Amino acid sequence: MSSESQTSGVTNGSTVLQKLTPNAAAGIPRIPIPGPKAYNHEVETKGTDVWPPATYQNYLPTWPTDKYPSLEPFTHVDPGSRADPSFPDLHPPGSKHTPINPTIGTKITGVQLSSLSDAGKDQLALLTAQRKVLVFRDQDFASLPIEKALEFGSYFGRLHVHPSSATTASHHQIHIVHRGAGDETWSKFFKGRCSHVSFHTDTITEEQPPGTTFMYILDLPEAGGDTIFADQVQAYRRLSPGFQEKLHGLKAQYSGPDGGRGGICRRESVLVEHPIVRTHPVTGEKALYTTRGCKL
Repeated sequence: MSSESQTSGVTNGSTVLQKLTPNAAAGIPRIPIPGPKAYNHEVETKGTDVWPPATYQNYLPTWPTDKYPSLEPFTHVDPGSRADPSFPDLHPPGSKHTPINPTIGTKITGVQLSSLSDAGKDQLALLTAQRKVLVFRDQDFASLPIEKALEFGSYFGRLHVHPSSATTASHHQIHIVHRGAGDETWSKFFKGRCSHVSFHTDTITEEQPPGTTFMYILDLPEAGGDTIFADQVQAYRRLSPGFQEKLHGLKAQYSGPDGGRGGICRRESVLVEHPIVRTHPVTGEKALYTTRGCKL
């Protein structure tokens, strides 16, 4: 589930939207993305001798082909801009904040996100902007009705409907990351690679990409399933001043959604431009913003 942002860390007017033409589409490199090759609804709901049934079956993936109109631009104010920087609602008695890395990531216990007041949500937005990634243990979102999760997420901005990925049957603002029982697609995908690390920037093909993404785990294997986050602020800061200057003003082009890769295309394809260096509207930090498959 992602909340869209007007700037997602950029100043106004930095993004350009164009209707995608076949010639323009041909000029944008494509990244092969494996799709659902081994989804069996009966196995997911009933289980087998090897695989247990899904715990949260209201979150099982579907791939609806509903068509959506193009996204309309909107004005967004980051909730972190009005937050109390002392974070009183994120430090209740018994809570604990543990840095995961010196510059990115904090693990927090003793805070139930679904119970935060509006002031607490503002503080959550600010702390997320500062620490980039927050990990909260023992949350109850998965057990609550999906509507409650959407209500929480909508506080931070307009909810995003992914143009091609899996979603739940009745709530298309939920983006399901799912691997079916016995699905070896990703093993084959990484077979020819020397590393299983594959960095990318989600939904960069939108005119106003999501500024905040909430991820919560439903079922997880005993091993694997790791998600790695890169600190793009530090990546920018470690460039030489001269190299930083060369990047200022440069933009990259991206196209999407792309039903041509064999996936679902719920919105008309567009061609967007984003600056390679973006500035966060609350913290003022500059960060690299790009991904594989772009065109300068």
